[in-house]
Amino acid sequence: MSRIDTTLSQLKSQGRKALIPFVTAGFPFADSTPSLMHAMAGAGADIIELGVPFSDPSADGPVIQKAGDRALAYGIGLVQVLAMVREFRQTNTNTPVVLMGYANPVERYDQKFGADSFIRDASAAGVDGVLIVDYPPEECVEFAAKLRAHSMDLIFLLAPTSTDERMQQVAQVASGYVYYVSLKGVTGSGALDIDAVESMLPRIRQHVSVPVGVGFGIRDAATAKAISRVADAVVIGSRLIQLIAAEPADRVNTVASAFLSDIRQALDA
Repeated sequence: MSRIDTTLSQLKSQGRKALIPFVTAGFPFADSTPSLMHAMAGAGADIIELGVPFSDPSADGPVIQKAGDRALAYGIGLVQVLAMVREFRQTNTNTPVVLMGYANPVERYDQKFGADSFIRDASAAGVDGVLIVDYPPEECVEFAAKLRAHSMDLIFLLAPTSTDERMQQVAQVASGYVYYVSLKGVTGSGALDIDAVESMLPRIRQHVSVPVGVGFGIRDAATAKAISRVADAVVIGSRLIQLIAAEPADRVNTVASAFLSDIRQALDA
């Protein structure tokens, strides 16, 4: 059982929902990520999604794109991201960490360091799950099996446009949880239609047995609580990144903690 499975099972037994914040690694400062991860865990984050900076993201809206550009300007790549996870793991061995990003950095890593080196090094660093936006499930059977052999989960996105066939394909290889993109479009775009999410999740659960997290468009405690009535987890990224973007280094953790503490209280109320 992976660390993600353990965490989500414990929450379910307690009747609680998972809080999953997303931050871009190396943002807002090159060295801020490990301490920010600790702050988020302390504020009630159950799983942390860590974005791997990439120059050509297809699913990220302007807020996360700018965060990625800033991290890239600092020289943050996959090597540095794994080092951040290792540093976090020195004093936190419980909170699952999911790397979210795109195929190019992962495949470049394997080209540079040898076949399957990403899986080996991610596992050694303490990564628990991988979400690669542009990896289709029908091409990931072997990759998913290799991850599971290292106690890591392969997480997939589902969208309002996902067909039953696509959900079945995802169900065959996904583990940990699936991430339902509640909006058509990129991260941070549009207004969240809670009724539409409520009608979609039962359909997803007809095909997918792992927990379902919902993200894209959750911006405050009220929205998070509403989504948590039907989802197993809420994922918050763009709003959190907006809040910390202009903060000085000594305020980043405080601002992030205050925001996530409010969400955590709303989920647990």
